[in-house]
Amino acid sequence: MFVKENTLSAIKDYFFSSLDGFYPKEEIHSFYEILCEYFLGLSKTDLIVKSEKNLSESELLKFHYALKELKKNKPIQFITGMQFFYNHEFKVNEHTLIPRPETEELVDLIIKENPNFEGNMLDIGTGSGAIAISLDKALIKSKVTAFDVSEKAIETAQLNNNEIDAKVEFQLQDILKPTYSGEFFDIIVSNPPYVLESEKKLMHPNVLEYEPHIALFVKDSDPLLFYKSIMNFCKKNLIKKGKLYFEINEKYGQETSLLLSENNFDEIQIIKDMQGKERIIKGIKN
Repeated sequence: MFVKENTLSAIKDYFFSSLDGFYPKEEIHSFYEILCEYFLGLSKTDLIVKSEKNLSESELLKFHYALKELKKNKPIQFITGMQFFYNHEFKVNEHTLIPRPETEELVDLIIKENPNFEGNMLDIGTGSGAIAISLDKALIKSKVTAFDVSEKAIETAQLNNNEIDAKVEFQLQDILKPTYSGEFFDIIVSNPPYVLESEKKLMHPNVLEYEPHIALFVKDSDPLLFYKSIMNFCKKNLIKKGKLYFEINEKYGQETSLLLSENNFDEIQIIKDMQGKERIIKGIKN
């Protein structure tokens, strides 16, 4: 790593000049702060008052590695192996999606609408376990189960479950061909694959090249594939008056609403996210 000095301020200058043209300045600044906290344990205030702090050779090498990976569009979360989500830090990797702010909105809605919930809850397509674990920690009297088709994702979710001291039960299940036989659920939530394959060209390389496509994409010819399968699952496994919450593709709010209606759900509501996009749909089973 070519820097004239090994001080924090010199590293910052080199960091910004190396990534100039790869990312906007605001994003570079955010990367720098995240890595300083992760590699050095320094807060934003520390970065100001300790700007002349000397870094060791091993610390310099960590920044060198991070720069190299960032230039290859690797998500910062996969460099640190962590993502903060709803008051907890979750381990993430190439087998899991990076939990996003709109999914936090989904979790927050469920918690606010069910503050004293004591029943059984299911998260379908759990990935890192972010939704299931966050719900388990917030709704302490609930019993949360989570499905995923990826064994590696389940391993990551279980690791998060242990580290965050949650009590979610994870099961390897393909919701397109579920084999579940167990207790009925009072609430089912899912953030299934909903990005159309034709939308790949609109996505940033750091998503396309690193996040698992199995958890992201669905064929244009059947955009509601997973929602339909979950509807079938709900017929047998969601109690009457049970609640269903989905994260959705903003293009298919009305179609998803119609799907719920056709499957005997009422009180259906489409909710916009912070960016004004139709992102969440909820309903109650008749």
